[in-house]
Amino acid sequence: MKVRMKVTVSGTRDGEPWPEKGKTVDLPEAEARQLLAGGLAEEPDAEAADASPQVEEATAPPAETATLTSRKPAAAKTAK
Repeated sequence: MKVRMKVTVSGTRDGEPWPEKGKTVDLPEAEARQLLAGGLAEEPDAEAADASPQVEEATAPPAETATLTSRKPAAAKTAK
C-alpha cells in the first residue's frame, strides 16, 4: 500500500533510509495502516504523488521598541 510521508522519520527501514516528508513509499498494508493511524503518513492522491514537500519558513517576530526610563544612579556606600 502506498502512503505519502507527513514527517521525516529518522533511521532506516530494511536498511534503507525512510523517504523524506512529502515522498511516497510502498509498504505492507498493516505497516501502512499503522503510519496512517499515527498521523505519520497519509494516502496519496494521484496529483501530488512524490511532489516536493512544502517548505515552511520561519520569520522573526517584529522587533519590539525598547522604552528607556531614566534612573538615578544608586548612591555609593562609603566604608567608615
